[in-house]
Amino acid sequence: MPWWGVVSSVLAPVLLIGGWTVAADLQPAPFDPISRTISTLAADGTPHRWLITVALFGVGLADVLTGLALRSAARPGQVLLIAGGICGMLVAANPQPQQGNSPVHVLFAVIGVILLTIWPVTCIKRAPQAPLAFRPTVACASAGLTLCLLLWFTVELPGGSQLGLAERILAADQALWPLAVVLTVLTLKRQAAGQVSGAD
Repeated sequence: MPWWGVVSSVLAPVLLIGGWTVAADLQPAPFDPISRTISTLAADGTPHRWLITVALFGVGLADVLTGLALRSAARPGQVLLIAGGICGMLVAANPQPQQGNSPVHVLFAVIGVILLTIWPVTCIKRAPQAPLAFRPTVACASAGLTLCLLLWFTVELPGGSQLGLAERILAADQALWPLAVVLTVLTLKRQAAGQVSGAD
């Protein structure tokens, strides 16, 4: 696990949560994160929109780097995480207008969230010594939780009062899972190194 992959996995949730928190605090009028989405903070004409735009682009780039670094994952898992990261960068590059929707923004947001929902399952490895996150039970549980959060977000989409909260919890879940995967990989390698040194 290259060091830069560890750094990128840590940066993704830090940039995401820090970005939306600071951007909301900087708004001249009170911003309600429970009902209003992250995309609202990045919409054309919104004060300080550059901050959340940079944060979202950074999260996408971090996912790409983490995907490249996760060489112990099954190849489809690597590809889906990288693709999800690219979609995240394209979402940041195509902001919503103040009124209405941007079809390109929505398209890449939908593709990205679907890819990041199913990617834990595509990382599954059935080897006895596979990292915990790559084991079928854990990977399916992660994907199942994310799917439940996605369904909640979908239910809120027609203008629900908790749309912003649902989106933030879903986004945080998808940003934190790559970090959890990296930690399980590092834990397994540390255990293997300890067994080797103990045998010596």
